[in-house]
Amino acid sequence: MREKTQRALLTTVLILGAIVMFFPFLWTLSTSFSSGAGLDATPQLIPDQPSFSAYQTLFSELPFARIIVNSLGLAAATAVFQLITSSMAAYAFSRLPFRGRGAVFAVYLATMMIPIQVLIVPLFVQMRDLGLVDTYLGVLLPGVASAFGVFLLRQAMNGVPRELDEAATLDGAGHFRIFGTVVLPLVGPALATLAVFSFMNSWNGFLWPLIILRSAELKTLPLALAGLQGQYTTQWDVMMAGSVVSILPMLAIYLFAQRYVIQGVASSGIK
Repeated sequence: MREKTQRALLTTVLILGAIVMFFPFLWTLSTSFSSGAGLDATPQLIPDQPSFSAYQTLFSELPFARIIVNSLGLAAATAVFQLITSSMAAYAFSRLPFRGRGAVFAVYLATMMIPIQVLIVPLFVQMRDLGLVDTYLGVLLPGVASAFGVFLLRQAMNGVPRELDEAATLDGAGHFRIFGTVVLPLVGPALATLAVFSFMNSWNGFLWPLIILRSAELKTLPLALAGLQGQYTTQWDVMMAGSVVSILPMLAIYLFAQRYVIQGVASSGIK
């Protein structure tokens, strides 16, 4: 009886927590379908007269389709580059013995404690000297490597039995073949986790694109949403429509990859 009571209490707490977490998204979606909604409008979770006018305004008065493509392209490219660089570095730290490996890895991880605000000026100077200001490549380059990604994948690769490497070596395989055909297939959940995290960070990135981009046609989604607040100060339905558009890709990716994310985090030992 006591166990059932505790389970019922825990279930109730989880349901209430889920409602609290879900309510802002429901409010955002509802406001986006409320034509002309503002701060002085009567709060309604279900609009009396649902309308797509906010979405029509969003795509007719702004190059929002181009903005979405910009963000998708940059986020996908960032995810691909981080998967490549992080997996190769993680294999080196996990499988290749060299002097000072632990110290180098510790120093590399220490870079995770440096806030991006500290690096903005030197990064901008580098991009300026390379002639990459106001270019997609200028936005992309600082994010092609990830210390967190290396740590995540190294932890996952450390869980792969070394006996598999030895068996592949006896068959004549080198490090590149072991890396591509033995280790990578066994850390698939960790790779999926890193892909989701890197895509999400690039998709939501605001400060660095704000510093490096100048042209309106190169803007990413967070910059466009920030611009909506100035252009449509009282048109909260338009702002919420933009927020809904920005949420949908991440929601779809998470629903598709949540199983792999949970497996990847669990196998890497991150709590």
